[in-house]
Amino acid sequence: MKLVLTRRHVTMAFAIAAALGLSACQSPAAKKLPVESKTQPPAASSDVTQRVLANGLYEMNYAPTEKALYVASAQGFKDINGGVLYRLDPATLATTGETHTDYKNFGMASEPDGSIFYTTNSLDGAVSKVDAKTGKILQRVKFSEKGPDGDPVGAREILWHDGLLFIGGVADPGLIWVVDAKTMTLKTRIKNAGKWVTGIIYSPTTDRIYAANGGGEILVINPKNYRIEKRLTAGDGKSYLFLNMATDPQTGRLFVTDDSKAKTTLVFDERTGCVIKRLEGDALGIKFDAKRNEIFISQRESKKVLQLDATTYAVKKSWSFDARPNSLLLTPDGQTLYVTLKQDFNDDSTTKGPDSVARIALK
Repeated sequence: MKLVLTRRHVTMAFAIAAALGLSACQSPAAKKLPVESKTQPPAASSDVTQRVLANGLYEMNYAPTEKALYVASAQGFKDINGGVLYRLDPATLATTGETHTDYKNFGMASEPDGSIFYTTNSLDGAVSKVDAKTGKILQRVKFSEKGPDGDPVGAREILWHDGLLFIGGVADPGLIWVVDAKTMTLKTRIKNAGKWVTGIIYSPTTDRIYAANGGGEILVINPKNYRIEKRLTAGDGKSYLFLNMATDPQTGRLFVTDDSKAKTTLVFDERTGCVIKRLEGDALGIKFDAKRNEIFISQRESKKVLQLDATTYAVKKSWSFDARPNSLLLTPDGQTLYVTLKQDFNDDSTTKGPDSVARIALK
């Protein structure tokens, strides 16, 4: 998730868009993502359904038992308070419900059965618990931390794991809040998490939580005692602002995007902590599908979504859009990919038009 907000929140935007373990790793040669053929289908192709929805769209959540796609919206940032949680038909993208919230909505995470999901309220430093059946806000936790300007520390990305919520705090130094998902009470804080905690993901390969930050580190966290055990870096002396991650449990690979400083996707070997592949090219959202053995990457700058072979890293297909692809959501069966499409901002913090949602039927 990459948050593009007003100038007042520019630091949070990039996030909301002396390491250990890699000093002995050799840096492999970078591999540039192949440019797709001009014959690749555009966004209007038969496998893409696209709908203009609203301002300020960010992450999504799929609730299979309710046959619903929820989209988090912050709405506008100029003279507009609160946000909306849009409930869409996952097949047609038609609106089937709306929840108007007093806080703006950004990140999303879900419980395994999909009956409950959570949305981060970044500008207010809070997380809301939502009933997927009704769309109603059930509970909320608001954190006490403030930044140097007196504003709440932004709650950016969120992970549900084993009954707990791990929420990245956009600060310098950053932190991770650990919340009991049932009671929505704060259990502890993982401090000294580096500059701006961005992505958070759990890996069954190592039974560890990985947290990316804007200082080019991947924190390796023990989910049982909440300790930061290692800090992985690319090991090449270059600057990185890591954003989003995906894991391949079978091979133990960790995919990490950088859409700001390096414009690349790094592939780490989780067991050694070394970078084993570099894929050059702007990369923001990323998803891995084990069933298809494919990687999906959103390219905000290039206005494309890429489908890669996860073994060879070759681009199998791409989709081009008029707006900027942002967040990705892959359904559990691996048959459908959803994308939020962002509009550019004007100088007065308004946008050039409402954002959209696209549904890609994978073949």
